[in-house]
Amino acid sequence: MLASGIYSFACSLWSHHTDCFLQQIYASDEAAALSSLERTLLSLKVLRKLTVHGFQTPQQNMEVMGFLNAVFERLKQFLECCRRVGKDGTCREKLEKTIILYTKVLLDFLDYHPVAFISLIQQSLEFAVSYLFTPVGEGVTFERFTVQCMNLIKMILQNHTYKPAKNIEDSKPESLEAHNIKTAFFTHPTLTEIGRRLVSHYFLLTEEELALWEEDPEGFAVEETGGDSWKYSLRPCTEVLFLDLFHKFSQTMTPVLLEMVQNLQGPTNVEDPVQLLMKDAVYNAVGLAAYDLFDNVDFDEWFKNQLLGELQVSHHRYKLIRRRVIWLIGQWISVKFKSDLRPLLYEVILSLMQDPDLVEKRLHDKCDFCTSMKGNSAQGNRRSALDYIKALFFPRLPRGGGEQSLFQLEGGRVDDFEFRTEQFLPYLESIFGLLFQLLQQVTECDTKMQVLNVISCVIERVHIQIRPYVGCLVQYLPLLWKQSEDHNMLRCAILTTLIHLVQGLGSESKNLYPFLLPVIQLSTDVSQSPHVYLMEDGLELWLVTLENSPAITPELLRIFPNMSALLELTSENMRTCFQIINAYIYLSATDFLQNYAEALCRSFCHLLKDITNEGQVQVLKVVEIALKVSPILGAHMFQPLLPAVLRGVVDGERYPVVMSTYLGITGRVLLQNSSFFSSLLTQMASECNQGIDQLLGNVIEMWVDRMDNITQPERRKLSSLALLSLLPSDNSVIQDKFCGIVNICVEALHDVMTEDSDTGTSRDCMLMSNFEEPKLSEDEEPPTEQDKRKKLASRQVPAGSEGPPLEESGEEKKVVSNRLK
Repeated sequence: MLASGIYSFACSLWSHHTDCFLQQIYASDEAAALSSLERTLLSLKVLRKLTVHGFQTPQQNMEVMGFLNAVFERLKQFLECCRRVGKDGTCREKLEKTIILYTKVLLDFLDYHPVAFISLIQQSLEFAVSYLFTPVGEGVTFERFTVQCMNLIKMILQNHTYKPAKNIEDSKPESLEAHNIKTAFFTHPTLTEIGRRLVSHYFLLTEEELALWEEDPEGFAVEETGGDSWKYSLRPCTEVLFLDLFHKFSQTMTPVLLEMVQNLQGPTNVEDPVQLLMKDAVYNAVGLAAYDLFDNVDFDEWFKNQLLGELQVSHHRYKLIRRRVIWLIGQWISVKFKSDLRPLLYEVILSLMQDPDLVEKRLHDKCDFCTSMKGNSAQGNRRSALDYIKALFFPRLPRGGGEQSLFQLEGGRVDDFEFRTEQFLPYLESIFGLLFQLLQQVTECDTKMQVLNVISCVIERVHIQIRPYVGCLVQYLPLLWKQSEDHNMLRCAILTTLIHLVQGLGSESKNLYPFLLPVIQLSTDVSQSPHVYLMEDGLELWLVTLENSPAITPELLRIFPNMSALLELTSENMRTCFQIINAYIYLSATDFLQNYAEALCRSFCHLLKDITNEGQVQVLKVVEIALKVSPILGAHMFQPLLPAVLRGVVDGERYPVVMSTYLGITGRVLLQNSSFFSSLLTQMASECNQGIDQLLGNVIEMWVDRMDNITQPERRKLSSLALLSLLPSDNSVIQDKFCGIVNICVEALHDVMTEDSDTGTSRDCMLMSNFEEPKLSEDEEPPTEQDKRKKLASRQVPAGSEGPPLEESGEEKKVVSNRLK
């Protein structure tokens, strides 16, 4: 009601001041015009808020819709004023600001009231397309206005309200209306002109961009690709609009783009800057639309017959095309590129990177269309060298918020399924060496981050084969870490590199501990301000360090106190924290539990009071692993938690996964530490004022009843063995449960038995021979040190091996004895 009461007055103010401004500007009274323009701008700000937020159904208000329709005419008038006042006029800045505010009115109204905007779709498209893609806009448009108009077209194309249902009969009337308007507007001639204009005009590198390439090569190379950059920057905005149009109208736009490609085939005259820029733009379009062009381009043939030759053109002016071609290959390599061609590509890339003109030499030749097309500084050429390798490992995804391809995976990467390590290994030493040189030579943080990302990816690809080549990198990273003290994002990239480096070095990573452990200490210390940026990667590094550690060290133990504060955060990193604790237990249960079990147990007791069921499972999993690796010490160290576990069994915990974990813990205590189980029963019976036999009967009855909650074969077998261990007793309670115990044990036996193809007999599929060695396929990575420890632990427990239960060491028994005293 408030908005409708003042809307008419606000409109009249805006209209009056706008008319005054137009009269004064055409009368060349710029001082008065500027004053009126300021009033116009203020009244327009008020109208924008009222129009967007003041009405629930604005399409039913004639004044609102009248104002919105008038916006288009006013925009045209103000754009013509831009032509009149020129770029240096006193009103120019305020004039552009007002024009942008008009476009914001349209964009906001479309965003908040898509149904009400349907009547404006036709006008909006006509206005935006005429000013962007026809001579109407020449001399009056400016960059920010262009971006706003492209966003208007994009938002109309993408709006879900305007998309009919797959079954037309199920579509809402407004969706059909909007869809029909769009379909009628985007005719074949219109799309053809838009497509050609986008590529041949908006995709061309500007003089400013080329100048930046010369003056700040690293700054030019660090593209603005993330987040919402397409909403504010012209190049990403242009590319996003191109992709949206190409995806929705591929049948019309594909022939247009292929024709442009065909017109540029063959050698390009290096003396013709227009042709060079045009080829760069067309190749950019083909790379962006790679997924949509899958069935229309024989990329392998194009690579062999055209692109390969262009990579071998050594003229310094052709470096623009060389850079674009290698980027183009990077876009297509996960879409359509035969793996047999990769060695040829590696050869070409190495020759490009090792070319003195590309890596070291500064040229002084002049170029007709921009000095930046002469040889870049050594720094810039080295940065271009990174693009060549980055394209192979990090093909760039399409910008913006459009529909994602099936090839696009989590983390903003395209996984290259056709990459073959054996093909890359002959070039590994050379490429890794060049990457390391580049890392040392570049100065921008963003560039160093990108180099580190590529180095990380190379290490991840080749895994242990990287070991002979990382010596220099290992020596350099401490210096880079120190230099990056004020650059947390660069430190994140260093952490990621260290993660892959540790995985590649395996047990040899212990040599990195003097640098590695202080880095982990700082990154995971919540009392240090950098932890906000570094904690997630720091925890991952901590985990892989433990997983690949050959043995516990005092230094590894000394960083664990950071964990207490991390557990109190109860953040999304909690799962990694539990994995770290488990890794310590597998690494050295005695040393770890002796030092930290009491504090850990207190933290767990606090956590279990206010945590989800999934969180309870993670906590109890730690206890279960401690019991598995060290039955006696684990039971005594986590004794305060065990009554609650037994109580949960007796009470019949309703959440199946939690109940399964309860039974797993109870089974391990009963089977591997029966004396402790007896004392636990005695304690519980006293607390509950029950007889021990009655409590035992309740435990067995619930255990048999909830056996189906246990889905893991190892736990089912463990529970069966634990219950079977009770049968030799002459206790009448156990005797009464005999049938139930035998019945679930037979079911469990069926679950774990499989037919041996060699002997034709049945065998326990979980049985592992002490001499059994894993057989790795070519694609599998070798086991980590923790994998070996896990296997050893499984061999030493009844549920997973032929051997007897794990025996406590003399030292461990001594620790328990002292604790009991």
